[in-house]
Amino acid sequence: MIGEKVVASHPEDSLLRADRLPHIWCPGCGLGAITTSYTRALQESDVDRDRHVTVSGIGCTGRVAGYVHVDSFHTTHGRPIPFATGLKIYNPELEVTVISGDGDLFAIGGNHFIHAARRDAPINVFCVNNFNYAMTGGQHGPTSPVGSNSPTTPAGVSDRPFNLPRLALALGANYVARWTSLHVRQLQRSMQQALNTPGFTFIEILSPCPIGYGKSNGIGDGLDEMRHYRDHCVVDDKASIYDMEIDLRADAPVVLGVFRRDGERKKPRD
Repeated sequence: MIGEKVVASHPEDSLLRADRLPHIWCPGCGLGAITTSYTRALQESDVDRDRHVTVSGIGCTGRVAGYVHVDSFHTTHGRPIPFATGLKIYNPELEVTVISGDGDLFAIGGNHFIHAARRDAPINVFCVNNFNYAMTGGQHGPTSPVGSNSPTTPAGVSDRPFNLPRLALALGANYVARWTSLHVRQLQRSMQQALNTPGFTFIEILSPCPIGYGKSNGIGDGLDEMRHYRDHCVVDDKASIYDMEIDLRADAPVVLGVFRRDGERKKPRD
């Protein structure tokens, strides 16, 4: 029957702040799919929702903390990790997840990431990497590939970008993974695994930014970038950390997978 209501509510309704929807993200952005993966991971995890806290900084990804219906903190630029660490220290019973962008976490917030991972701070860090400062006009950032164009690099980026999984692995993170906003089931499963892993965990999530990055670099719209993920992504958990560079303009594989799943940090030798 046309117009018949199939269900009374969506399974994730209780985990979304419906009064703040629809969201403000651009058409083609991957953050909607990423937020869905995150709420489903929360729903399927063993963590009591009342004990889960979401922390973000400034940027497009920072809006996620305002849409999920758990205790959340939208903090200052580059500072979600120290806020999250403070929450965990104050109440160790909390499950604290940082979800923010590449500029927020690895430019102004880079030093916080380095030392939180080094100290094995018991928090989860999910970084959405769209290769630019998307909210403020598409300027190049710490993950922008060499040669890519932006308003601040009209002749192309000359600085070598961060390889985020390589950095996290080098710092000893207990769980390190990379997925895209296309690989929603793998991403959800990976988020659940991170939530169940003690110590510092890290997931890089590649996401289209057709307005800020795609149009300046000949990638096309959000669907074009998703097709690129479909055609070029290779899942290889045992890949060399040196083979994880990314350039969406090149006809080269993008390596995805879970690169470390220790569960517990190895103790240093006496």
